[in-house]
Amino acid sequence: MKRLLLIILACLTAMLTACQEEEQVKPEDRLKEYVDYWNKQDFENMYPMTNDANKENFDRYKIIYDDIKVNDLTVDFQIPEPVEGEEEVKLEDLEQKTFPLQVSMETMAGPISFETEIEMVKTIEVVEEEEKINWLVNWHQGLIFPELKDGGLVNISTIEPERGQIFDRNQEGLAVTEGIYEFGIEPQLFTEGQEPEQKEAIAKVLDISIEEIDKAMNASWVQPDYFVPLKVLPNMNANLEEALSSVAPFKFQTTTGRVYPLGEAAAHLIGYVAPITAEKLEEVDRDIYSENDMIGYRGLEELFEEKLRGEKGMQITVEQEGKDSVMLAEKEVKNGENVNLTIDINVQKSIFQSLDGDAGVASAIDPATGETLALVSSPSFDPNAFVYGLSGELWNEWQEDPKNPLLNRFSATFAPGSAFKPITSAIGLESGAIDPNEGLTINGLTWQKDGWGNYSVRRVSESNGPVDLKDALVRSDNIYFAQQALKMGAETFTNGLKQFGIGEDFPFTYPIEASTISSDGSLDSEVLLADTSYGQGEIEMSALQLATSYSLFLNKGNMINPILLMEDEKGQTWKEDLLSEENINIIRDALRAVVTDGTGGGANVSGLGIAAKTGTAELKQTIDEEGGAENGWFVGYPEDGSMIISMMVENIEDKSNGSGYVAEKVGNVFSEIK
Repeated sequence: MKRLLLIILACLTAMLTACQEEEQVKPEDRLKEYVDYWNKQDFENMYPMTNDANKENFDRYKIIYDDIKVNDLTVDFQIPEPVEGEEEVKLEDLEQKTFPLQVSMETMAGPISFETEIEMVKTIEVVEEEEKINWLVNWHQGLIFPELKDGGLVNISTIEPERGQIFDRNQEGLAVTEGIYEFGIEPQLFTEGQEPEQKEAIAKVLDISIEEIDKAMNASWVQPDYFVPLKVLPNMNANLEEALSSVAPFKFQTTTGRVYPLGEAAAHLIGYVAPITAEKLEEVDRDIYSENDMIGYRGLEELFEEKLRGEKGMQITVEQEGKDSVMLAEKEVKNGENVNLTIDINVQKSIFQSLDGDAGVASAIDPATGETLALVSSPSFDPNAFVYGLSGELWNEWQEDPKNPLLNRFSATFAPGSAFKPITSAIGLESGAIDPNEGLTINGLTWQKDGWGNYSVRRVSESNGPVDLKDALVRSDNIYFAQQALKMGAETFTNGLKQFGIGEDFPFTYPIEASTISSDGSLDSEVLLADTSYGQGEIEMSALQLATSYSLFLNKGNMINPILLMEDEKGQTWKEDLLSEENINIIRDALRAVVTDGTGGGANVSGLGIAAKTGTAELKQTIDEEGGAENGWFVGYPEDGSMIISMMVENIEDKSNGSGYVAEKVGNVFSEIK
C-alpha cells in the first residue's frame, strides 16, 4: 500500500511539473505576438514588449516609416532547429534566445529588405506577489534597419527630372530648357552714401520695388559677400548690361530654366509652366507634386503635363558621421519626354505677325498629310512672364484689354460667314439640288419668302443677270444660297452638314470646341435654313475645322484628318467621298475666280495662284440693326495645294475693304513663306 502511495505521489508531482512547464511563456510565442504588431505597424503595442528604456529612440520607427512611406510590410522569423549533437537547453534554464528575422517592405524609393537576428531575453515580473517569467525583445535601432545599429540618420534625397521640351517639325524650340540669367546683389559692394540711388537703379531695371530688395537683403542667411538673388530673366538686354557695368552691387549668374522662344506668337498653343498654386495642389496627386513644384498651365504644357514632367528620382540612405552613406533604396529619375509638333515655327510666326495685334484667329494645315502648321490666337500674352515674374500691373493690363489677349480663339468656334458657302455648294451639287449652270433671277439687294414678316436676306451687290453658282461664289451672293438651301430642304441640307462632321466632336489632339449646326442640331425654320446656307444663323465652326473642310477640294473629295504630333499617322481621311471630281473642279474654278475677279483680290499674289473664299459674319441681332460688329474671314490655298490657311479678324466693320482686309493679310503670309 505504501509503495502504491509513493507511485501516485510521484505521478502527481510529474504531472504538476509538466503543467507548470506548459504554463511558462515561450520566447517564440511572445515574438510572434510582437511580429504581428510590427506587420500592422502598431508601434504603441510593440514598445511595451521591448526592454528599451528610451522610448524616443523607439519612436523613430514610426517617424522613419512615415517619412519613407512604408507599405506592404512583411516581417517573419524562424524558430532555430536544434544543433545535432548538442543537448537542448530546457526552457526554465534559458536566459535569452535568438531568432533569424526577415523584413521586407515597399517605400517611396522602391523595395527594402534585410535579414538579421532578433533576441528575446527572459525577465521576471511580479504579478500579485507572484513571480512570473516573461520574454521581451532586446531592442536596438538596428532592428529598424541594420545600418542604424551604431547610430546614424535616415536621409531622403529627391532628384528632380528634366522637363521634356516641345519642338516644331524642324526641331526648333517652342518650349525649351536653356540658359537664363539670375540677377541679384552683393551687399558689401554698395557705395556708402549712394545705397538709396543704387537700389533705385536696380529696382527700375528689374521692374521690382525697393522694398523687395530690402526684404531679400535682410534674410537671415545673408552675409555681406553673398550673392543675393532678386529676379530671374530669360534674356539679357542693353538696359541690364548697362546697369551691370555702372551699379557696383548689381550682379548676375547663369542657370537654366523654361524659355518660350516664340513668346506671344505661340502662347495660347504652348501655354506655360508656373509655381503650383494652393488651389491646383488640391487637384493633383500629392504623391507626385509638392508646394515647391512647377506645373503646366494652359496649352500643351498643361495637356501633356504627365508626359513632359517625368518622374522624380529618390534615394533613401543612412548617413553616419565619418562614414560613407549606405543606400537603402533608390528610384532612378525619369526625365520627361519631348513633344514634337507638326507646327512650322516660321508659318506660326508669320501668321501671328500678319494679324498685327488685331483680335483674330488663324489655322494652317497641309491638306495632303493633315499636318497642322499653325494655330494662332491674337492678341496674345508673353508666357515667359508667368515663369519669371508677372507684375500686377501687366496682369491688370491683360485683364482689362478689350481685345482679351488671354482668350484662346483657335480652340473656339465662330459663325463662318460666307467662307462657309463652298460647303453649301458641295452639299447642293452632290445632292443634285444645285445645277451649276442654272442661273437664278434675283432682283435688288434684299429678298424674302412670303410669310417671313419683316425678315429678309441681304446681298452685298446686285447682279447684271441670272446668278449661277460661280457668280454667286465670286460675288458672295447670300440670296442665291438662301434660295438654293430652301430648294434643298432642311433634311437634305442637315444630312449634308453631318457628312462634313459638323455637329460632332472634332478629331484633334488639342481640345477644339465642337462645331454646331444650331442650338438644338436642327434647322426647323426656313429663316434658319436660309441663314445657315451662307454661314450665319446659329452655325459655328473653329478656324481649324473650316481649313480642314477645304481639304476635300485638294484630296479628290476626301476630308483630311488633322494631326498635331509628328508621331501621328499622316494622310488619314476623316470624311470620305464628299464631292465628285467634276464638282471639285467647278468649285475650285470658282474659288480661284474669287481671288482674281471677286472679293478676295487682296490675296491675288503673282505666281501663287491662290484660290479662296472670303466671308463676313454679321454679329448683329436683326437685319435692321445698324453698326453691328462684323468678323472677316478668308480661307484659301495656293495653286500647288501645299497649305490651307483659314483666318478670321474680328470687328472689320470699320475697315474700308471689309473681308478684303483679311485676304490681304493671308496673301502676305503666302508670299513670305513661299
